[in-house]
Amino acid sequence: MILARQSFFLMLRLLKILLRQPWYVALTLIQPIIWLVLYGQLFKRVVELPGFRSSSYIDFLTPGIVIMSALFSSGWTGMGVINDLDRGVMDRFLISPVHRTAIILSRLMNLSFITVTQSLILFGLGALLGARYPGGLIGLLVLLLAAILLGMPFGALSIAMGLTVRKEESVIGAVNFVLLPLIFTAPVFMASTLMPGWMRTVAQFNPVNWSVEAGRGALQGTLGMMPILIRLGYLAAFTAVSAWIANRAFRSYQRSA
Repeated sequence: MILARQSFFLMLRLLKILLRQPWYVALTLIQPIIWLVLYGQLFKRVVELPGFRSSSYIDFLTPGIVIMSALFSSGWTGMGVINDLDRGVMDRFLISPVHRTAIILSRLMNLSFITVTQSLILFGLGALLGARYPGGLIGLLVLLLAAILLGMPFGALSIAMGLTVRKEESVIGAVNFVLLPLIFTAPVFMASTLMPGWMRTVAQFNPVNWSVEAGRGALQGTLGMMPILIRLGYLAAFTAVSAWIANRAFRSYQRSA
């Protein structure tokens, strides 16, 4: 109970910081919106390819862009940690009675709030562009859960990296190096049936693929409940492992502080 309460109040601190700079959410949405609008128009006839298995490219693309937005937002979580380190905020936390886990958990909770906000905006834009889903509200909730369960582990890993390297340049380089290959080896822009064989093999172990398939399958009604739960279970396990890594990195920072 104490951990939850402390995490909540620390999350409120981060939300207040976010409210002072609402342009941050807007700027992080620019690229996904460009991909959604431009790719949705540029490749709308790709559904005519044999084996694509979707009648509308905007229907296919919107869940992928939602997941991609959650992934990239999570990648920058470590930047906030580095900012707290540089300003001495983290040192003040360490001499306070706050639970150490709450410091990490609050950032993941804040990331989840940002993920849901951005996802709803992108989903609404997709609907305005003509996307329609038989999965309805349940499908949307599954998509939001898949986005959160993808963002949290990568957010935790970003926090761990920020605590370890403590350099913004290193985090930026690592984010671009890791996240872009994950995006393009998952069926975000192209159906997995049309991907090269080696990409389909890699995608089986790609968390982005698990998230996209769960969210898109629930929205389009093309994936049964058990396969969706299995993919969400993979993401939950990945979240637990990543949170453990972030906690270990925080303990290592404490010893060096």
